[in-house]
Amino acid sequence: MIYAALGVPRIGQKQWRLTVDGLVQTPLEFTYDQLTSVPQDNLTRSFHCVTKWSIKDVVWEGLQLRKLLEPAGVAPEADWLMFHCADGYSAPVPLGDAMMDDSMLAFRLNGKPLSAEQGFPARPFISGLYAWKSAKWVNRMELMSGYKDGYWEAYGYHERADVWEEERFKGHSGTPVKRRAIGTA
Repeated sequence: MIYAALGVPRIGQKQWRLTVDGLVQTPLEFTYDQLTSVPQDNLTRSFHCVTKWSIKDVVWEGLQLRKLLEPAGVAPEADWLMFHCADGYSAPVPLGDAMMDDSMLAFRLNGKPLSAEQGFPARPFISGLYAWKSAKWVNRMELMSGYKDGYWEAYGYHERADVWEEERFKGHSGTPVKRRAIGTA
């Protein structure tokens, strides 16, 4: 199933830019070619929708989010990352989740470049968070201090959206599970 809350924008590869800004020492801007010409990371993880469907063993290819965030010099007070998208959509994620080894900015899905409907040119994937946090057509990553609603959160969806805690809607009473980095010492 392919879903687009605000329609499917058509974005040219040569015109697209990704900005990393907000609470950083040095705001950065990248082109598609800059980001895809370096060695890519691969990750095989399932993709979970809040409406209780999943796609098993999706192969994501791109760059770990921390490889894009750390060079900007993330400020110590930054604790949330807001994804802003070409269609006006936004999605906040806890910075701790974004910095995990299994969190990436994806350019390819199952061996093929993302289609426009899948979020071309880029979308984040954060293992363990519901799919609405995997914002399509991302063009800006803003580091923030404190939480702000994104598109779905303004409609009552959960701030964090942990799949294993079933954090679907605000007011979830479960105790969040502390995630541990995968593949780190």
